[in-house]
Amino acid sequence: MDLNTIIGLLIPFAGTTLGAACVYLMKENLKDRTQKTLAGFAAGVMVAASIWSLILPAMEMVEDKMGKMAWVPSAVGFMVGVGFLLLLDNIIPHLHADSDTPEGPRSKLQRTTMLVLAVTLHNIPEGMAVGVTFAGFLSGDTTITLAGAMVLSLGIAIQNFPEGAIISMPLRAEGVSAHKSFVYGTLSGIVEPIAGVITILLSHIMISILPYLLTFAAGAMMYVVVEELIPEASEEGESHTNLPTIGFSFGFIIMMILDVALG
Repeated sequence: MDLNTIIGLLIPFAGTTLGAACVYLMKENLKDRTQKTLAGFAAGVMVAASIWSLILPAMEMVEDKMGKMAWVPSAVGFMVGVGFLLLLDNIIPHLHADSDTPEGPRSKLQRTTMLVLAVTLHNIPEGMAVGVTFAGFLSGDTTITLAGAMVLSLGIAIQNFPEGAIISMPLRAEGVSAHKSFVYGTLSGIVEPIAGVITILLSHIMISILPYLLTFAAGAMMYVVVEELIPEASEEGESHTNLPTIGFSFGFIIMMILDVALG
């Protein structure tokens, strides 16, 4: 691999890292409303990313071969992703404590694991998509230029910015230190260049299973949204507020625009 390819594979990781760095702009103690708004925003980002970054591209990849049955890989991958997180949710101590029992360290472990794992799984097929593009460029495919591959990397990097933030900022709000929150957010993106390199080395194998991996990640993300983020955003606290709904709407719209505009 040449230097341009290495830089292209690292650009999306840089986007996640910059997003995770937003944690250093936060105050130490966040109000209940702010925490709920962040949870709503994270849910909106993840729902939009699941649809436009994962499910729809997976269907488009197999549309020519499978026609009206193009939904099959998406349905299979999505259900396996949900099942995987459901299994994990039963292995790790459950997040939701009894109403009179305060949340303990085990519940924080579960929330941290679920959120980080869901975004990390989402980043793997994105890294593969970048790897596929650069594999085409390196193979001499005249339809794929270096500039086109770099634009894709930059587009995914911009999409990754809010994803890095939705990991680090909620963790900080739960009491995790700023440095640890930043590290968790950053590590969720390190899988992208790794997946990209593996895809370039094993391009023929990895391309064939990419639709399933895309929707597997979508299922995992949607599970976290329904099981963790929405209950957290809507649970009764100091006072009723519509801010989580507004946060969800903004997160959804921002991610939808980024996914569609940057392809």
